Amino acid sequence: MNQTIEPDSMRINLQRTYRDAINALNSLQSNFASIEATKKLGPSVNRNELSINEVHEFTRRLGYTPTDFNKLNIIHITGTKGKGSTCAFTESILKQYPISKIGLYTSPHLKSVRERIRINGQPINQEKFAKYFFEVWDRFSTTKSDPQQWPTLQPCDEIKPMYFKYLTILSFHVFLQEGVDTAIYEVGVGGTYDSTNIIDKPTVTGISALGIDHTFMLGDNIASITENKTGIFKKGVPAFVSKQLEYPETHKLIEKRANELGVSSLEFVDTKDLPNVKLGLSGDFQKQNAALAIRIANSHLQTIGITQDLPEFDNDGEIKKLSDKFINGLENVDWPGRCQIINNNPIGITWYIDGAHTIESINASSTWFKQEQLKFDKPKRRVLLFNQQGRENYAELLEKLFNVTYGTGSDDQIKFDDVIFTTNTTWSSGQFNSELISKNTSEDAVKKLEVQNNLSQVWKRLDGGVSKRHVFADIETAVNYLKNLGDEDLQVFVCGSLHLVGGFLVVLDNERD
Repeated sequence: MNQTIEPDSMRINLQRTYRDAINALNSLQSNFASIEATKKLGPSVNRNELSINEVHEFTRRLGYTPTDFNKLNIIHITGTKGKGSTCAFTESILKQYPISKIGLYTSPHLKSVRERIRINGQPINQEKFAKYFFEVWDRFSTTKSDPQQWPTLQPCDEIKPMYFKYLTILSFHVFLQEGVDTAIYEVGVGGTYDSTNIIDKPTVTGISALGIDHTFMLGDNIASITENKTGIFKKGVPAFVSKQLEYPETHKLIEKRANELGVSSLEFVDTKDLPNVKLGLSGDFQKQNAALAIRIANSHLQTIGITQDLPEFDNDGEIKKLSDKFINGLENVDWPGRCQIINNNPIGITWYIDGAHTIESINASSTWFKQEQLKFDKPKRRVLLFNQQGRENYAELLEKLFNVTYGTGSDDQIKFDDVIFTTNTTWSSGQFNSELISKNTSEDAVKKLEVQNNLSQVWKRLDGGVSKRHVFADIETAVNYLKNLGDEDLQVFVCGSLHLVGGFLVVLDNERD
């Protein structure tokens, strides 16, 4: 097929701006017409299958088939904890090799939606985002789906894919139009029915650490979640899976699924053979993600015909020696908002930032922060800045953080002098930066600070009311409060949500729309 889509045939209005694209994209967070059409189908319809089939249909209307994406040489990665970091490590390694254009598709974004679609480590610029966004938008407005087969996509000129689906399809379009020759795709949720899983023939698939998350979509037990995430396995394609230290019982199911789906090989990756490399991402748990990325990158490079300067393995498959290129990639990875430390002098604040939002990732990030604090000889004033607006188990997440940091004895215990609970609202005016707007939470609950007040009471129960507790309506007010504390060496742990972390970074840099 002809991959080039001409602007004239797409009815592109050249005056459309990047801000117009963001406003249109935000309208897809709540697609009322599509939701209502789906409800009318009744309980007999498998909504997960319908969802992935709709992605195929929208792809067809854009002028592509899944086999068209094979030329991107896609690496497909899922997991519950660490899948984004694994993608980042993999990209950083591959950038050391003669690959002309490497695409990276991840979610969610921190500060700008363009972070989700990167080429050679850089988000696509505003002009290209707007151009490609409206090429896709207009194609969906002017093409049709059969009303008998696709009643949920009627009327065709109004119905667009929901937010994440749209960005996924857009990423394929961008990468093809830009001539990307290797693309790394992070799954959004699960695997089998995720919109990224229209990929026909990836070069390699990978699964990071598994855990309990998105139970309303994936099931409330580790077996159901494992079943779904292994859905990215493809016939004849090698699969690499992090050794599941927290859920070793999943290994047999993973092997069963690998056999059912016909992978060419399956390897469980351990960290014990990871050479002594100073990783560019903090936290001991990142060793697991780095080890997985090494196997994924090595397999991919061989598949695309690059055989020089690769790691050396012994007969048992363990690493004997990493090449300088792999070491450079691991050491120089850049992945903001994940175990990130920012020294804010002369203010005198050290910010420890991690977007952990599951039980497993909260455990890992809290352990990282605790280890960093235990390095100090003298006591420090510590503050927790926390929010989790979108998950019902927010109290459980906070309890996990408390149990890890406060520990079981005085030798491994750190305490917070203050704890702050805020919404994800960016500014004290009550406004969000336009690229941080989320319509997937209760606006009324946010205004009433329901979650924040509940979290404050949970913390009071946990620590007996020792810490000073604060509830703020927005991130800017919380940050200003911290800046005005006047402490010479304040240690602040920002955790609980990537949406919180993204808004925090915007406020810290004063990046207003």
